[in-house]
Amino acid sequence: MTQQPPGARLSLVLDALGAPADGPAARRLAEAFGGVPAAVRERSVGEPAYLARRLAFASGGEIVLHDDVVAAVLLHLAPTPTAPRGLDLAEWVAGAADDATLDVLAAALGARPGFAGLGTPYFALAPAGYARPRFADDRGWNEPGRLLGLTFTPEQPGLACRPEDDDCPACSHLLVRRVRESADGPDPVGTTAGTTTGPVDPAGTVDALTAALTAGLLTEDAHRVPLADLLALHASGLMERAESQLTCRACRRVVCLTLYRDSAPTFAHHVLNDARRRPLEPVPPVEQWGDPARVARARDAMRYVDHEPGAWFLVEERGVLHLDARYSYSAVIDDSVLIRLDDAETETYRTGGHAALSRLAARIQHSAPYREESPYHRRNLYTGPDAAKYRAAVTAAIADHTWLAQQHRRNP
Repeated sequence: MTQQPPGARLSLVLDALGAPADGPAARRLAEAFGGVPAAVRERSVGEPAYLARRLAFASGGEIVLHDDVVAAVLLHLAPTPTAPRGLDLAEWVAGAADDATLDVLAAALGARPGFAGLGTPYFALAPAGYARPRFADDRGWNEPGRLLGLTFTPEQPGLACRPEDDDCPACSHLLVRRVRESADGPDPVGTTAGTTTGPVDPAGTVDALTAALTAGLLTEDAHRVPLADLLALHASGLMERAESQLTCRACRRVVCLTLYRDSAPTFAHHVLNDARRRPLEPVPPVEQWGDPARVARARDAMRYVDHEPGAWFLVEERGVLHLDARYSYSAVIDDSVLIRLDDAETETYRTGGHAALSRLAARIQHSAPYREESPYHRRNLYTGPDAAKYRAAVTAAIADHTWLAQQHRRNP
């Protein structure tokens, strides 16, 4: 291969993005990295499945393939198990050294940084792709010596999952497949890396997700079908598609397990924006699908009563009414308080109905409830010792009545 001048190898990276693994652009990049990978890892990801392969070179370069197409190129500056020294950044990006800061990278790449979230700067090198610098602890962007490497992708960071998260230790192994029968007897498919055969095992996958949720590795979206209810709702046949969504605390991808009435289950990872756009079907009343114990729990839980869009929600728990009233102050504060209606407020609601609650919500807003002087500040259950419990209970009760749920139903 012809020797490239210092800094000219960046074009090899950009040319390879989105190219087939056996094409000339990917082959040229592999040769520049050293020719033969020092390590190759592969795994089947999701359902429908794609094959993710990571080719790690002793030079410090890495190529990530999705179904034999280049999904990402990583330049590792810090040592890795396959690259004890790491790459020399100056050989790949003219004007940048291994101790480059975000400002130095901006000058070298000739692009201003954008941000995919607070901790993820990136550079648009359109039309070729995007460069995402990786810093130690995702901070100290303008402190020399914190740069760990660069990740190049054909898709904009934040609008697609990071290809390197295919191997996330917290959530990449949670899809479970049924045992496949072969001529030689049972062949456990499980979560073996690289295996794409065998149907999804819904019960096994729910168990794996539940264990990760219990361990604190995932958080659950209360606007979707609770994981604990997913199998029962699917078995009832009352929903065309029942879906649970859980966010990985490590990689921030949203895991979507979807059970369909008339087709095979799917299991996929999405960025938050894409997960929120997925169809949201109302959950039928629990009496239609739950067992006696589940019906009893629902009877004792908070339930939706009424709401005024953008202003307040009324929920009831064991005969006691609670008002979730939104308040705001300029562009700095936008939150809500949860108060338990006292006897006088309850009676006013009984006689005045919806309009009475709108007047109460207005008084709460005008009292500036974020200040201690407000009479509603002390009554706010969202600031008490059981704040997390109350927020989760209210969120679950109003899930089918929020603006987001209405938009999903109007634009499936």
